[in-house]
This record gives sequence, C-alpha cells and structure tokens, in this order.
Amino acid sequence: MATYLEFERPIAELTSKIQDLSEMRAQDGINIAEEIERLRNKRDKLVKHIYSKATRAQICQLCRHPDRPYFLDYVPLLFDDFQELHGDRAFADDAAIVGGLARFHDRSVVIVGHQKGRDTKEKLKRNFGMPRPEGYRKALRLFKLAERFDLPVLTFIDTAGAWPGIDAEERGQSEAIARNLMELAALKVPVICTVIGEGGSGGALAIGVGDRLFMQQFTTYSVISPEGCAAILWRDRKYAEQAAEALKPTATDLLELGVIDEIIPEPDEGAHRDLNTAAELMDQVLQRALDELCAMPREQLLNRRAERLRALGRFDTR
Repeated sequence: MATYLEFERPIAELTSKIQDLSEMRAQDGINIAEEIERLRNKRDKLVKHIYSKATRAQICQLCRHPDRPYFLDYVPLLFDDFQELHGDRAFADDAAIVGGLARFHDRSVVIVGHQKGRDTKEKLKRNFGMPRPEGYRKALRLFKLAERFDLPVLTFIDTAGAWPGIDAEERGQSEAIARNLMELAALKVPVICTVIGEGGSGGALAIGVGDRLFMQQFTTYSVISPEGCAAILWRDRKYAEQAAEALKPTATDLLELGVIDEIIPEPDEGAHRDLNTAAELMDQVLQRALDELCAMPREQLLNRRAERLRALGRFDTR
C-alpha cells in the first residue's frame, strides 16, 4: 500500500475512488469507463497542482517520504556489474554508507552513497542512514581507489546527518568528515555528487564535494533540519515550517543561490511514485555531466573545481 502524507490526502482519496470504480467495473461489468477517465484526468491535474505548489516544509517531508527510493534502489537501474566493497581497513564496515565498483554506460566508475533502511531491522543495521567515522573512512578508501585507477566517482547523498553518538566522537567523527572534504577537493578524477533525498549537514557534505552537485526536484540540502532548527531557535519543533522558510533548503533555493549546478526533474508525483522514470531522468543528467568532465584535461578539471568551491559563499556587502 502506498503511503500518503497529509498534504497528499486529496490525491489518495481520488486514487481510492478510481480503484473502487475499476474493481466494480471488472466484477459487475458496469459501463463506467467515462467516469473513471474523468476522475483520472481530475487526479492528474490535482497532482500537478499540489506538487508544483509544494511549500518548503512540504518538500522537507517529501525528501524523507517513507516510499522514497534509496541509493540501493537506484543502483540496479543506473549501473551494471556493481561490486560492493566493505570496510575502512581500520575499524569496521559501516552499513550506513555503501560503495564499490560499477559500470555506467560502459565506463568503469566508483559509486558511494548513503543507505537508509525500510523496516526496523534494516534501519538499525544502516543506523538510519547516519554514518559513523568508519563509514566516511570507507568512502575515502574508495575515493583513493578511484584515483589510483583513474575512475570517475559518483556519490549519492541521503542522510539526516552524521551519527552524533559518543562512540562516533571517540573515533574522530569531525576529523573523518574534514579529511573527506580536503581529499575530495583535490581528488584527481571527476567527482559528481547528487542529492537523492535528505542532505543533512556535514554528514552529507563529507561525500558532497565535487565538480558537479545535482539535486533531485523534491530533495533538500541544509546545515540542519527544520525541526532541529526550530528546537534550537524557538525551543519548540512546532515552528519547523517557519524554520524551513528561513533555511531555504530546497533545490530551487539552492540553484538560485549558486550552491548547486542543476536540478534533476522528478516524475509529476515524485520519485516515490515512479522509481523507473526518476532513474531515467537522473541517468540522462549524470551521463551528460560525466561525458563533459571526462573530456577535460586533469589540470583544467582541478582548476575549475577549485574555482567552483571558492565561489561558494560569496556575498555582496552593499
């Protein structure tokens, strides 16, 4: 059964009516095809209206939708011959970050992404998609492997943030994130980063530094979640909607601010309703960007990346 958020309820009601009428026609042979078609057209218009008018707070809900595709949902649709590699060769294998070797349009690549869980057992295994230091060190090991064999890197961001537990702090969480930022900034191969869900704070940034940064249409990228921001500033999470408006964490906001390079469109009803189409739309953008970056001489690639990173955060004091 599909899960619907509160603002999606009108869509859910129409969907239920269409299903009921379709079952009635199949069972009783009643000729209600015109009524079903009318409701389908009405539903299509409603979908476009609701999602095109989605507020920042609603997009924050969509990026964490229970049915939204995760990294491993996209892997078989985007890549061939994926071989997962485990462990940081120092402490443990963190299941919150998944990575390895794969083929993308007949080109060998290294892919790394956050992975959340669907059910309780998998959520605990993946630590709700919040990596510990060993997860970022595993990612770094894969980045350096890519550099050694001259393979492009594709990363996929979907995390509420790095794990804030005492165990993570004891093992150097901040150092692991900072080292990834430094190493990615100077990595001698093309790096393409894509936000596919929730991009939260340094936990997202640790695999988010590269030559291109893309966001899917209904995703967010921010230093903190609206709920966390509201809890700090207003000491009450009920102000999350106001916090979302102030944070401007959506793809449209960040494109206007020059933080990201492009928005990857999603199906009318979001990636959580049509995974295959969402993967096709992402594939087109990634292939085009990878072709452009792989054609660049290494020195030009590194210079442009440095220019791009230094341009972030510019502001006018007038």
